[in-house]
Amino acid sequence: MQPFTVNIKLSARTLTGALSASNRGAADWGWQGLIAYGCHSLVLVVDANTAQTLQVLERHKANVVKVKWAKENYHHNIGSPYSLRLASADATGKIIVWDVATGTACCEIQEHAKPIQDMQWLWNQDASRDLLLAVHPPNYIVLWNADTGTKLWKKSYAENILSFSFDPFDPSHLALLTSEGIVFISDFSPSKAPASSGKKVYISSPHSSPSHRLAATTGAKKALDKVKILISNEKPSAESVTLNDCLQLSYLPSKRNYMLLLYPREILILDLEVNQTVGVIAIERTGVPFLQVIPCFQRDGLFCLHENGCITLRVRRSNCSATGIPNEEPDPDPVQELVYDLRSQCDAIRVTKTVRPFSMVCCPVNENSAALIVSDGRVMIWELKSSIASKNLRNSSSASPLYSPVSFCGIPVGAFQNKLPDLSLDNMIGQGTVAGEEQLKSSFLQEVHLKFLLTGLLSGLPLPPFAIRMCPPLTTKNIKQYEPLLAVGTSNGSVLVFHLTSGLLHKELSIHSCEVKGIEWISLSGFISFATSTPNNLGLVRNELQLVDLPTGRSIPFRGERGNDEPAIEMIKVSHLKQYLAVVFKDKPLEIWDVRTCTLLREMSKNFPAVTALEWSPSHNLKSLRKKQLAAREAMARQTVASDTEVSSVESSVISLLQEAESKSELSQNISAREHFVFTDADGQVYHLTVEGNSVKDSARIPPDGSMGSITCIAWKGDTLVLGDVDGNLNFWDLKARVSRGIPTHRSWVKKIRFAPGKGNQKLIAMYNDGAEVWDSKEVQMVSSLRSGRNVNYRILDVDWCTSDKVILASDDGCIRVLEMSMKPSCFRMDEQDLLEPAWCPYLLVPRASLALKAFLLHQPWNEKYSLDVMNIDYPEDENIKNLIQEQLNSLSNDIKKLLLDPEFTLLQRCLLIARLYGDESELHFWTIAAHYLHSLSQEKPAKPTDAVILQEQLVNPLDICYDILCESHYFQKFQLERVNLQEVKRSTYDHTRKCADQLLLLGQTDRAVQLLLETSSENAHYYCDSLKACLVTTVTSSGPSQSTIKLVATNMIANGKLSEGVQLLCLIDKAADACRYLQTYGEWNRAAWLAKVRLNSEECADVLKRWVDHLCSPQINQKSKAILVLLSLGCFTKVAEMLHSMRYFDRAALFVEACLKYGAFEINDDTNKLIHAVYADYAKGLKLLGFRQGAIFFASKAGEAGKDLLVELKQPKGEAMEVTEE
Repeated sequence: MQPFTVNIKLSARTLTGALSASNRGAADWGWQGLIAYGCHSLVLVVDANTAQTLQVLERHKANVVKVKWAKENYHHNIGSPYSLRLASADATGKIIVWDVATGTACCEIQEHAKPIQDMQWLWNQDASRDLLLAVHPPNYIVLWNADTGTKLWKKSYAENILSFSFDPFDPSHLALLTSEGIVFISDFSPSKAPASSGKKVYISSPHSSPSHRLAATTGAKKALDKVKILISNEKPSAESVTLNDCLQLSYLPSKRNYMLLLYPREILILDLEVNQTVGVIAIERTGVPFLQVIPCFQRDGLFCLHENGCITLRVRRSNCSATGIPNEEPDPDPVQELVYDLRSQCDAIRVTKTVRPFSMVCCPVNENSAALIVSDGRVMIWELKSSIASKNLRNSSSASPLYSPVSFCGIPVGAFQNKLPDLSLDNMIGQGTVAGEEQLKSSFLQEVHLKFLLTGLLSGLPLPPFAIRMCPPLTTKNIKQYEPLLAVGTSNGSVLVFHLTSGLLHKELSIHSCEVKGIEWISLSGFISFATSTPNNLGLVRNELQLVDLPTGRSIPFRGERGNDEPAIEMIKVSHLKQYLAVVFKDKPLEIWDVRTCTLLREMSKNFPAVTALEWSPSHNLKSLRKKQLAAREAMARQTVASDTEVSSVESSVISLLQEAESKSELSQNISAREHFVFTDADGQVYHLTVEGNSVKDSARIPPDGSMGSITCIAWKGDTLVLGDVDGNLNFWDLKARVSRGIPTHRSWVKKIRFAPGKGNQKLIAMYNDGAEVWDSKEVQMVSSLRSGRNVNYRILDVDWCTSDKVILASDDGCIRVLEMSMKPSCFRMDEQDLLEPAWCPYLLVPRASLALKAFLLHQPWNEKYSLDVMNIDYPEDENIKNLIQEQLNSLSNDIKKLLLDPEFTLLQRCLLIARLYGDESELHFWTIAAHYLHSLSQEKPAKPTDAVILQEQLVNPLDICYDILCESHYFQKFQLERVNLQEVKRSTYDHTRKCADQLLLLGQTDRAVQLLLETSSENAHYYCDSLKACLVTTVTSSGPSQSTIKLVATNMIANGKLSEGVQLLCLIDKAADACRYLQTYGEWNRAAWLAKVRLNSEECADVLKRWVDHLCSPQINQKSKAILVLLSLGCFTKVAEMLHSMRYFDRAALFVEACLKYGAFEINDDTNKLIHAVYADYAKGLKLLGFRQGAIFFASKAGEAGKDLLVELKQPKGEAMEVTEE
């Protein structure tokens, strides 16, 4: 055992156990790096890296049904710092928004008294970041301001809403999963409720689950053909099963306009452009059904949770041929759908009636770890690890190999490959490789395999009932070795010992075979516990009484062979000096045992009265005993010592024998202190007995008090004796003054009375059927009270004192709470508690410190080499804050420390890494795109000959498609073409065919479009129209006059409200730029950007996108952060720096300018110099505010004129010493 520093001040805390059924969906892993989940009416916050409980939030009166962390996609500064905000909703419809670090509720929201079905923070960052959308049953969605608790708007729908999902690519789109189908909302806005009632679609599947037809893999294709249309606008007929068994709906964050629907036996992937299934992941008949799925953002992958607690990762198969040998025969029947291959799975858990998986959460920052929350209160954290597959172990399975990524933190790796840690999913597996570059594969792509590792496990208390007992109290004598241990006896016979400074399980001992009924400590390191089996038909049981030594875990049956088929033990009481043990039975006389020798001193006679309550007296004759011991020792010494010379030669073993003889003689001479106990019989008579050595003497009897009923418990401390009875009366006896006072509490049966530890502390806690009270026996008045059903929802099972001013309550919701004497629920401040293992969470630092730590990690240009030691930095905050910052730095993992200290790790990579560490969503996206384009555009600078190489590199390493419009045009086009191919294969109705034809025309694939147009059957109303259109498309390439006619017709069409038809005509005659302009005029900004990406050359495309940027920056749209990302993708770096500066993102601007200068991405002239100086000066001012002088001086000195005054001011207090070092 490591030596603990004694922390006498124990913080209030709650030990939690199993979850309740309504907590199933209440779990969330935030960008902040913490997992929150509901346990009954509590919310637990767990650190995922170290698997420690950091906070328990207690304020809800009902079971928690949803928890959601606030988003972090905004720019953080002193005004809007890194903070831990969490919303939790309960079964009575109350939503509480917490400040998790202090454990306080910022705001409480209530609308209806029904459980909240779903809630989500709005992710669109430039609007307010306090907005929370919640589904209040049965059919309302309400938008709340979670900072003030005001309702912004409320909207009702026709059906019951089960859950919803925001479109990650478009903040105005939202899909509701209702009891009958799906409702698509396309006019969502924070400012007002959606005007329309949304577009309603029904899902009719020909069968509730097609998967049972999948006999073999060949059958899979046929099964897919049968699940043709899945979405229709008409209500499905009664015989086809509707959506009821759909468990979940969510948009895919990895590519635009895709959605997944989860059923118990399959996952459907829908393409929302044509409302059609384009992929099915089905489970074979013997497989384990799905419970939940989380789609990834960085790669097109899915984390799936199965009913046996197994988590699987499926990654979409890339479209190139899996073999990689170009000259092979092409596959005659390529599988034309999205296929997700199983890449990794973790171990299942043992599912029983009470133990089943509840939910899974996935790390949103890195997407390479998932946590499973089990109904028994366990949290299992699984991390994905990648390993490079050796060449000869080529996988023979049908799944195409996964390759390692070609870039790390945005920059190509080349040979740097082998020393990279698994930071995130996109660092572990590369993008689905692009067809046509097999020759590149061999060079530096390595095949990787993924596996799950269990990296954290948190377990809860077992199911109640509990018996609890705190170890003996802290005194001046035991302060060196004292540990605040709490023993918890459980219903399955084990005793758990918890360490209350950390709240962690210290030991689990399986001692008994039946329910533990009581525990008594006999020293700081040992206890006696008893358990009784269920009675047989004679009412007899098996009694187990065990003496346990905690350091070794050894346990001895205390009563030897006794214990079978006898009346049940009612209670055990250890005497004050821990010498004697009284064992009280139900219908059998009392037994008195000697604790030190495990011998029975006395079994009372048959006619001995039945004991209802018993307590040992705190008075004893220990002082006179000490004198006797000294006398006995001297006598022994006289007998043993013959002469000095002999003693020196006597070996040590003999000495130890002598010592043993000495202690035995003390026992044989009955040198044990005299102790007393009192007990009451069924009539309320009080008996007083004395035990000394092995004699038990009856010394006095006190007749019953007429006002008391049958006595149930006694407590004795100092000169005060307190009795409690079945009617809830407390009787206080003052033994010195010989007076008694009876107090009726009217709380029914007094179950237990315990005095608080500490000299002269006369407080006691009394436990009743319906709660507990704390009394002051000196003043004979109540201090505090707790009543089940009134202040709290749980029933109390057992009570004890933890320290002289804190009580411990065990309750039937499976929790054990350590509370202040007022017994009010309290959350602790997270910065006050001692963690055994430091956890990386910069959110816990005060705002100035967390931002200073970030600046320190990002950029240390004044140092020759990087360091992770804050102590030698000129940072004039108080030592405490410095120590906290240093603690945070020390808690980083070795992998990350190695990267941060690596001199080759560039500034851009560093910015990306820090964004990940801080879980800062807006920084992460900004630096990902900045790194990509700074790198690829700076590569384009050199002369022509290397062009081919660059193109190759861009082909291999495009920006991930999850960034949609921000990707390179050629990659974006390729993706769109693949998508249309898939839609074309899947089409089943005329509508789908027409949509495909339109899409092909816009993409410039005229030949295939004509084929589709000619397929229209002659019965169709559009037959004539489509045939003419086909003719038009084939002849359009001819003369000039026809072009002008078409242009005129197109403009007229657009003017008369046929926008999409006009745009198609303009695309036919290669006037796509005009088409984009029209789309933008009519407010179709996203479609214009899409068209520009797929049809225009880079200059024209840039024009369209720049107009879009101006639109995004306009005050009524106010999506400047999105505009910045668009500008980055166009390579307008100077404009980006200007915008960042004007938005007052000084830190981001300064680092971006640094990076651009490194890459030579700025044209240096007076204007840019002025901008650079302004940015640096403002950043220096910001660092000065944070108290980070060294950084401030460095940036002020780079800011030229703009930083002059600031530099003088910064150097002022230090005088000349500072200036000498500068030179």
